[in-house]
Amino acid sequence: MIVNKTIYRTSCVSRKLLERNSMFRIVRTPQGLVMIDETYHMLGRGAYLEKDKDLILLAKKHRALSRALKCEVKDEIYDNLLSKL
Repeated sequence: MIVNKTIYRTSCVSRKLLERNSMFRIVRTPQGLVMIDETYHMLGRGAYLEKDKDLILLAKKHRALSRALKCEVKDEIYDNLLSKL
């Protein structure tokens, strides 16, 4: 019998506990690259961010992903997140 579990994660901006599928996962790979993880399974340090324009802009302003991933996150990542909304 297969049971579908709902997976919850905490947003790095709002600190809300939400379903994983309602958020973006941004990952710093072992090679040091920062990427958007659409599969939710890439190796590396990950951070979750809600799919909300205002929260993405707030994360960009306060450099929330840089703090969560412990590396520099370029503005291109935030722009790509906004384009995926």
